[in-house]
Amino acid sequence: MRLKDKTALVTGAAGDIGFATAQRFALEGATVLLADINARACAGRCAQLQSQGLRAADFAADLGKENQVVEMFAAIKNAHPRLDILANIAGGDLEPLTGLEDISDAGINRNIDANLKSCIFCCREAAQMMMAQEYGRIVNMASIMYRGASSPMQMSYAAAKGGVFAFTRSLAINLGMFNITVNAIAPALVEVEALKQGMGTEIWEGLMEDCKTRYPLGRIGQPQDVANLALFLASDEASFITGQLIELSGGIRL
Repeated sequence: MRLKDKTALVTGAAGDIGFATAQRFALEGATVLLADINARACAGRCAQLQSQGLRAADFAADLGKENQVVEMFAAIKNAHPRLDILANIAGGDLEPLTGLEDISDAGINRNIDANLKSCIFCCREAAQMMMAQEYGRIVNMASIMYRGASSPMQMSYAAAKGGVFAFTRSLAINLGMFNITVNAIAPALVEVEALKQGMGTEIWEGLMEDCKTRYPLGRIGQPQDVANLALFLASDEASFITGQLIELSGGIRL
């Protein structure tokens, strides 16, 4: 078991990718702490893991708000003597289908808060625990759009994810001396229920047919694909990998 006796915090754990990651960690022996802004859904995901005999606890917090992150970590420190792994999965495009002329201050703030500030705040708090124990693995969630949006309708989201990449590299440089690795995952399109519902059945099925020809592997990503990579980066098998962004793209950008 690759994460035996480790404690791992997974943010955005109520979503499909976050839950797949939490479950993968737990099956590999970790005690998993699930965090999400949706308290009820997060508690449900936690109960699902516990029903499988896995060790899990849940925390509700809006991770884009500094005070709530600080309070959450205080609760974590009170209940757990150490934190070995942080997987920052929380986020998503909260200013979708917005062209340049319609970009708003409120929309930018939503994307920066959910995708970038949440990552920075959680890394800051987790790093304090990890530096004291001289061990840690941090996995951040970027996006294949970190280099710029391939869609003209996701600019603030791309900017936020580009920020995650830059922050990941900066943090890796600063924390390496403490035996802490920091890496990021940049997925292309991943099949999650929220996205499917947002698009509707007809548009989604059309997109899937198009992806069969555009993706060299003939399919889009699944939450388990992200979870598998997160597990590797969180394990000691990746102990000499830091400051990297790995595209999980099915070859779409080759």
